[in-house]
Amino acid sequence: MNAAADSWIDRPLLGFDTETTGTNVADDRIATVALVHSVGPGRENETVATWLIDPGVEIPEPAQRVHGISTEHARTHGMRPAPALDEVAGMIADALRQDVPLVAFNISFDLAILEHELRRYGLPTLEERLGHEIAPVLDALVIDRGLDRFRKGKRTLTAVLEHYGLTQDGRLHTADVDVSATLDVLRAQVAKFPQLGQSSLAELHREQMTWHRSWAENFNEYLRSKGRTPDANPNWPM
Repeated sequence: MNAAADSWIDRPLLGFDTETTGTNVADDRIATVALVHSVGPGRENETVATWLIDPGVEIPEPAQRVHGISTEHARTHGMRPAPALDEVAGMIADALRQDVPLVAFNISFDLAILEHELRRYGLPTLEERLGHEIAPVLDALVIDRGLDRFRKGKRTLTAVLEHYGLTQDGRLHTADVDVSATLDVLRAQVAKFPQLGQSSLAELHREQMTWHRSWAENFNEYLRSKGRTPDANPNWPM
């Protein structure tokens, strides 16, 4: 069974990913951003925009090993953060105003660090630009957890690609490659779970909030059972 006629999956999508100096959304900085405007399956239907940013701080060795961007390279070739991030946020806001969904894998991290960065440089946040919550958003990780809740194994982008029998074109943890791979995952999810394509973007946004909250509550309960501090935020996408 295919997605319903005139489904959102057949209309434009905007994929989004960041590579950063670390995983603390309040203190770490963005080193690269990719936005991929997609109008159908296949790389020939994608328009890619990328930004290399000088984060203004040292990029730690562990982060360099993940994405391959050195402090020296970012300082030599990167844009200043404020104009780059203002451009990124403007493009995202323009898309969302036209009801083009923002697509990512674990989007809460990318949105949170972007919003912190915008505040750091005195720029309007996405929520301020939109005048409402950041929506519509599609998170392939949240959808995977929600619709295939009891599947064993990891839920990294690499693992989810393997689950759907997909191969990536290029090196993962390069922002534009990760975005294209995430768009492939989303289309595979719609093919496997036709109800996704049959739902409206507003319905899906609300459903993802429920799926994420359920996952976070269960994960926090698991952490408590192991004597660890629960740290999964039940709110989504921010």
